[in-house]
Amino acid sequence: MGLTVFGCSRDEAVVFRRMGTRLGVSPTIVEAAVCEDNADLARGSRCVSVSHKTQVTDSALLALSRVGVEYISTRSVGYDHIDLGYAGRVGIAVGNVAYSPDSVADYTLMLMLMAVRHAKSTVRRTDSHDYRLSETRGKELRDLTVGVVGTGRIGTAVIDRLQGFGCRVLAHDRRSRASVALDELVERSDIVTLHTPLTADTEHLLDRRRIERLKVGAYVVNTGRGPLLDTEALLSALESGRLGGAALDVLEGEEGIFYADCRGRRIENGALVRLQRLPNVFISPHSAYYTEHALSDTVENSLINCLDFESGRKA
Repeated sequence: MGLTVFGCSRDEAVVFRRMGTRLGVSPTIVEAAVCEDNADLARGSRCVSVSHKTQVTDSALLALSRVGVEYISTRSVGYDHIDLGYAGRVGIAVGNVAYSPDSVADYTLMLMLMAVRHAKSTVRRTDSHDYRLSETRGKELRDLTVGVVGTGRIGTAVIDRLQGFGCRVLAHDRRSRASVALDELVERSDIVTLHTPLTADTEHLLDRRRIERLKVGAYVVNTGRGPLLDTEALLSALESGRLGGAALDVLEGEEGIFYADCRGRRIENGALVRLQRLPNVFISPHSAYYTEHALSDTVENSLINCLDFESGRKA
């Protein structure tokens, strides 16, 4: 079976070729993200694999359809970079992949610990050879209540890890009757961490009203998708000193900035610039998933998706 893999980094290519040989798939590797101009490289492949790092435009979807592509496996859990409705209208089915939730769950706990122990300001001081202790002491997770929004595979893995720290955990999930109401979770939590998919219903799930209801001194952690929270409202709460801090692996308007070398370049996202100036805000470039284990899972499941489609097991 032939497969065209777009937006493929060098280490991904190694794994695709190794696993492809084992599974009987001959991948064509394309380093560039899929677009209208390079869609012809998929000619002869009914299936393609794409990265989550770049938006798949409608013009690219149409171009893929015209060269015979019928199935896209996105190397991500989320679909928000692809218009599923338009893909369906041009005859392309779209599938996602599951990978070990441990990569994101581990990273989430790291971000929580960095936030409550003021790691960013500590590192900044020591990098400039200022080894004095901060005037503000850190907090221990066992003394805090953590609100987990979204209890899918990643959210559940985060909860499992939190149990070991002895903290109180509140969980909210729209699909579970046993969960705590979101407004109650926001009001009671010292840390709120977001792990729900981005949909029309969850955009700005943590909106201005809910951010204003957070505890004074609370922390916000986001390893889900940037638009899950209202960035401007979060900035207002941080700049006013109401919140203790934030740790964000994803951000509204990250496209074209995250995954790019922006040194010496003006950053157009003003919210990002303001956030990075704050000593109690840690930003990382959508990298929580970025582990060797998750890469192996992602590539294997992308290949299996395409094999299942070719064999008729996946609609």
